[in-house]
This record gives sequence, structure tokens and C-alpha cells, in this order.
Amino acid sequence: MFPKLNRWILALVFALTAAGATLAVAGAQEGSPPQQSQTPDCTTCHTEFQMTWQNGPHGQAGSDPIFLAEWTTQGKPGACLVCHTTGFDPATATWVADSVTCQACHGDAPADHPKSPMPVDRSPDLCGRCHSDTRFGWQDWQGSTHYQRGMNCTTCHDPHSASLKFSVSRDGTGYKDASSLCINCHQEASMNFPYTPHSQEGVTCVDCHLEHIEVEDRAAHTVPDHSFTASLQTCNTCHAQQMHQDADAVSTGESQQITVAEVSAEIEANPVSAEPEPVSPMGYASLAGLVGLAAGMVLAPWLEKLYHRLVKHNEEI
Repeated sequence: MFPKLNRWILALVFALTAAGATLAVAGAQEGSPPQQSQTPDCTTCHTEFQMTWQNGPHGQAGSDPIFLAEWTTQGKPGACLVCHTTGFDPATATWVADSVTCQACHGDAPADHPKSPMPVDRSPDLCGRCHSDTRFGWQDWQGSTHYQRGMNCTTCHDPHSASLKFSVSRDGTGYKDASSLCINCHQEASMNFPYTPHSQEGVTCVDCHLEHIEVEDRAAHTVPDHSFTASLQTCNTCHAQQMHQDADAVSTGESQQITVAEVSAEIEANPVSAEPEPVSPMGYASLAGLVGLAAGMVLAPWLEKLYHRLVKHNEEI
């Protein structure tokens, strides 16, 4: 029989082998930082779409500095490249093109294009391939009346810039408002709303139904609530002081105004991050090492028998 020390040595060999192999695989996933790619075959005829795409979040999905910083901090996991590149193959850690290109949504061009139009999946499921996490509001969107009535993401979002289809105010301020999209269907509400105190104070549809998307900076991988249901949180953005003042103030009719900036400052003072903690490849290697250590201890008796058989065979020869 092997001495116990030798069994520990054998187990350590297994552990180091497993840890080294895991670290090598994790390191191979890192690759080089994605760089923004061009799509010359499409831009030859679609220059206006190329410029819109290039300056939008899809065109910068692989080169955005915030993404690159977070990706590097988390150990450059290949899972991020599934959505931040086009045609990512996890088996080889390679991809067809950087960022979300035309091919990601349109597929391959027909052989006789432009005679035959480019194919495109217009259903929300196409966007849901990447925008499926709870942080993207996919569950809220599927439960909304908009989704149930067959609305697509492109009803409100420009498919190339991935931004809302804003309308510019005519009063000369240049203010961009997405509420005109609501008026296309909610005509009855749009007739009554202009006469309400909210409208007279400059409150728009998106202020209450999309959590003030016009005035707040959002963290990466987050979007407004796509259920489009006004919530207590949206009311508190403007009415927090009124809702929580004492009974005496309410009875005398006194009220105090609170600004969006003051509420935002209070929220920033107590931030809650939706981002996952960074994961290092060394963590995976350590776990693999522990598994290898246990495997070495378990397999030691069988390996000992195999060793004695080989020695005996060599002696007979």
C-alpha cells in the first residue's frame, strides 16, 4: 500500500492539474477587447442607417467604454459576448463580428438582394434573445397590455438607433418627448389629459408610466418598467413630501414642494446596485482544485493497484 503521504501527493497532483486546466480555459475566454466593426456591404446603399446604427447602443455594444471596463473587471467572461458581439461561438470563444451588426437582426442577405428584401424577425422575441433578463424589464413587457395586443418593440423604438421615436417640441426649446407615441392609440386619454393639473405642471405620459426616463441616468443593464403601469414610486418622485407629512400639515392645507433633483440626490446617497459582483477565473480554478483533490484521494487505491500491476508486468518481462 502507498503511504498516506503518497496519497496526499497524488491528490495534490490531481488538484493542480484540474486547477491549471480550468485556469487555462478561463484565460482563453478573455481574448482581445471587441472593437467596433463596419458593415461595408450594407453601408454601400444604406449610409443613413449605417450612421444611425454606428452611433447607437447596438453599434457600440462591443466598444462602449463602460462595457469594456465592466467586462474586464469581471474577468472578461464569454457570456457577455453572446449579446455584445454577433455570432459568438462559446465553444471556440470566437465571433463573426464585433457589436450588434445588421446580420444579428436581418440574417444573411438573399443571393439576389436588393431584388429580394432583407429578412427580419419583427417579433419582440428577437429583441428578447438579449433583453431577456429581469434587469431589462422583459417580464414586465410580457405581462403588459401592449404585448398582449401584439405590439412590437419597433412600435416605439427605432430599430437602428434602438432609441425611442421622439418628437421635438415646437415651442423652440428642442425638448424631446416620447409621449406622442402614446397618443397614437390612447386618443381618449390624450383628449382629457391637457386639462389636468399634471399637464399644466408639464408632466407627460412617460413621467408617470415609465418612471421619469427623461430626467434620470440609469445604470447599465436597466430599463424603465415596461408594464407601463403608474406606481407609487413614480408618484413619490414629485409628491413624497405631501404623502408623508404629518396630520397637522394636512389639516391646515399646508404643503411643501419637492423637486426631482432633491429626490435624485437622496437616491444617490443610498445607491443599490443591480450589477453582479466581479468573478475572477482564479475562483473557478480554486473550485476545480478542490474537486481534483477529492478525486485524487478517492482514486488513490485503484491507482495503487494499477501501479503494482505495471511493476509486476515489467519484472516478468
